[in-house]
Amino acid sequence: MAHHLKPVVTIGHKGLSSTVLAAVEEGLGHHELLKVRLGGVERAERDRITASLIEATGAERVQRIGFTLTLYRRNAKNPKIALGD
Repeated sequence: MAHHLKPVVTIGHKGLSSTVLAAVEEGLGHHELLKVRLGGVERAERDRITASLIEATGAERVQRIGFTLTLYRRNAKNPKIALGD
């Protein structure tokens, strides 16, 4: 489902800021499934940012391949993605 998606948010060398976190929250609220580009940071920093995003947003990590992280958070009021029962 996420294969065709382009990253909506890019996190660069400045790391995770409140502005970036707000953009991730907004993207998850609108799309449920969201790709985030983790550019310009080392692997350990990507791990830390991934953990921080999951904790802050309540999203689930779908996958992380290289510099691209895919997150999912169901919209309780208006779900767009129907997962198998």
